[in-house]
Amino acid sequence: MAPLPMFPLGSVLLPGGVLPLHIFEPRYRQLVQDCLAGTPEFGVVLIERGSEVGGGDVRTDVGTLARIVAAQEIGDGRWQLVAVGTRRLRVERWLEDDPYPRAEVEDWEDDPQAELPGAESYAALLDEARDVLALAAEAGVAVGELGGEVADDPRLGTFEVAGALPIGPLDRHRVLSTDGAAARVALLRELVLDVRILLEASRGR
Repeated sequence: MAPLPMFPLGSVLLPGGVLPLHIFEPRYRQLVQDCLAGTPEFGVVLIERGSEVGGGDVRTDVGTLARIVAAQEIGDGRWQLVAVGTRRLRVERWLEDDPYPRAEVEDWEDDPQAELPGAESYAALLDEARDVLALAAEAGVAVGELGGEVADDPRLGTFEVAGALPIGPLDRHRVLSTDGAAARVALLRELVLDVRILLEASRGR
């Protein structure tokens, strides 16, 4: 695969997730122009340490391929973008940030031999997640939506759950980096329980 433009962020994009971006740095303005002139895709990885602005960051090597679905130039070379996460990727090698971050990557699908969760376990996760999202909303915590259209396939649905939960970027990245839907269901049920404990503790004060 040819070198892929990369956009390190302080947040995690999951497959199926929507990413709005305001582009103002000159290097990322160039990234947008190059993507729109060719293949409208770039990789998104989490910044473990450092800042989104100015470089000098420490980046993870697991991320998501983002496809630009809407782009509007808003003056002074700035852009408003909407991108959608399509699939996971692994960074094989980072290249020089010239003119913007780039990397050689490979697609990362779940191991076909990886265990799938049982229907009851997956259904329990969805029930638990919806319940804790309702609790979070009552407490005034910003949460995503998890309606009735969650994917029947847990290989996709687990990422939808992770995107809706009020968890931090490191926990979201743990989900992204976990191989196999059954393992992600187990991790997410732990994270849902953690969120519930925190919400109930804050409500009890």
